[in-house]
Amino acid sequence: MTGRERISRALRGEAADSLPLIPISMMIAADEIGVPYKQYVLDAAAHANGQIAFAARYDIDHVSAISCPTSEAADLGARISYYDNQPPAVDESNALLRDKTQLRSLKVPDPGSGERMSKRLEVISRLKSQVGSEKMVEGWVEGPIAESCDLRGINTFMMDFYDDEVFVRELFDFVFEVAMAFARQQIKAGADVIGVGDAAASLAGPELYRQFIWEYEKKYVRTLHEMGALVRLHICGNTTPLLAMLGEVGADILDLDSMVPLDAARRETRAGQLLSGNIDPVRALRDGTPESVHAAFQACFDQAGGSYYAVNAGCEVPRDTPPQNIEAMRRFARETRASNS
Repeated sequence: MTGRERISRALRGEAADSLPLIPISMMIAADEIGVPYKQYVLDAAAHANGQIAFAARYDIDHVSAISCPTSEAADLGARISYYDNQPPAVDESNALLRDKTQLRSLKVPDPGSGERMSKRLEVISRLKSQVGSEKMVEGWVEGPIAESCDLRGINTFMMDFYDDEVFVRELFDFVFEVAMAFARQQIKAGADVIGVGDAAASLAGPELYRQFIWEYEKKYVRTLHEMGALVRLHICGNTTPLLAMLGEVGADILDLDSMVPLDAARRETRAGQLLSGNIDPVRALRDGTPESVHAAFQACFDQAGGSYYAVNAGCEVPRDTPPQNIEAMRRFARETRASNS
């Protein structure tokens, strides 16, 4: 059974030969082919080759076009700091929208023309042509609060929730249009799944999440479904207080960070929700042993109820994770079948 088939069957609740294996791999994929991370971020061929090599080595069921959260911000004109062998970062001290009136002058960029967005489109095209018949190809966009924080600065934007609700909604409307334009082109390039990364949502808390963010995340998912893509929602941090709402967002795959109890996620999300996660990437995956990694995933699987579950750490696989620990993750996935199968 191919990775595409395995993920598709898991989402439909149908019998599959084993659990889907969908870890987030970025820096470790660059290391797999021995290129500096800056090259992986900026060179589509290096990115695609790293994903393909890492997925082949560990029999991973998908390949992904994500390398960092700065692509949209970069092509909108934000200042980005690049490092030789670390992920780039937005220069928040010079945030693009430090003067929020500048929002009126921003235009939705053409994803095919921007240096960073066009690179992701090329990565997807390469992945689709080389391994798309066997593996799910995953694109990526930043979610409403994540992209807003990139453009405004996280601390400043958190204050905007209290100081200027009108601006918050105007910015959310703008970044939604940016994300959908980008996603549409990624789907045309061959993406089967669009990941929505909305890391800062866990920092806002349940009241602000319900008042501002929830409806937009649902709009992202609904629109992406209308475009024909599956949706993977990834929110870093402790989303336990948000679980009931996250269950109604409608994402096909819901990533959960390591501090979220999977038994609570199973109780509070919708029936048939595919849960992905969620051992601690550092303490359990990188610093564990093959035996402890296998046991940790077994515990996650049991907490998730033994069904509608995909094998994944709580976040990105750390770059210095021992190969034998990643192999233990792969072995658990391949030796295990969901009860709904």
